[in-house]
Amino acid sequence: MFYATNEDHGLRHNPFKALIVPRPIAWMSTLSANGTPNLAPFSFFNAIADRPPMLAVSFASRANTLVNLQETGECTCNFVSKPMVDAMNMSSAAVADSVNEFDLSKIDSVASTMVKPVRVALSPSALECTLWKTIDLPAMPDQSQGYTMALLHVVGVHIKDEYIKEGMVDTVAMQAVSRLGYMDYATVSADSLFTLNRPAVSENGLEATLNTGEWDGVYR
Repeated sequence: MFYATNEDHGLRHNPFKALIVPRPIAWMSTLSANGTPNLAPFSFFNAIADRPPMLAVSFASRANTLVNLQETGECTCNFVSKPMVDAMNMSSAAVADSVNEFDLSKIDSVASTMVKPVRVALSPSALECTLWKTIDLPAMPDQSQGYTMALLHVVGVHIKDEYIKEGMVDTVAMQAVSRLGYMDYATVSADSLFTLNRPAVSENGLEATLNTGEWDGVYR
């Protein structure tokens, strides 16, 4: 099938987010200007650079998280493991600004090192971030406002020690939850994980060879 995005796709639900998968979940912790903690998940989220480490996350509306981020300039992005999905889901409730979603979700927090917003204590990994800039994205013809994208600078990284094995992150053991389309979610399992070697390029740059076996541990 083909459909133009400014026309009806004819399916039961919009398929776009079911195609861009998997998407990591940023379980974002912020503080309001008056110091109220906020916790909410967002899946229009990913890394966009590593030197320096930068993230992008988009918000569909003037969510409390975006307001807090623009007012204070800081947040943490916590990753969700499989046992935490119910708490993550509860924190997505559109409750009043005064509600502390850590309390609502019955999830413990722990102090961050370089930013004021706290982290999710049980998260296998968390990123402490400062806001670099926000960009207003185009709106659809029938909308008054489009998404707002925030570009974040990662200033600190937390990884629980039990998920580091032989000097590398054990992605399978983390059971990090990702967002698919509709109401679908997934985790990386040992059965689905595989490795690849990048092509080795000849010295003259005119040829390349490919080792199709398991990754040999060398970045090329």
